[in-house]
Amino acid sequence: MSEEFRRIEVITGTERRRRWTVAEKLRIVEESLQPGLSVSYVARQHGVAPNLLFRWRKLMREGGGEAMRADGPVVGDHELRRLDERIRELERQLGRKTLEVEILKEALAKAGTKKPNLLTASSLMGSSR
Repeated sequence: MSEEFRRIEVITGTERRRRWTVAEKLRIVEESLQPGLSVSYVARQHGVAPNLLFRWRKLMREGGGEAMRADGPVVGDHELRRLDERIRELERQLGRKTLEVEILKEALAKAGTKKPNLLTASSLMGSSR
């Protein structure tokens, strides 16, 4: 009988979830795509739940396909949410500025009707000198 070595991972601290870098995820997904290796085996080797590895594979298939069709980079959910928030903020600012412009237009329209009277009065004063 051969001796098997088992990998034991000791988790210290209060964090409940592990954080995987994009490079680590890609490496694990690529390994799981190797012929002859099962997803469950690769998941056990890296201490990942098989359903999480299946999810990473699905996201890579969908995102990778989109990136190839669009000939551009794939944007993650976090970045997408940040960009959506920025768009909403810019739309609010645009709305405020549009309102300010409308108010200023009304003020100029009202002031424009009074200016001819002032100009006439000032021209009369200038001619009396």
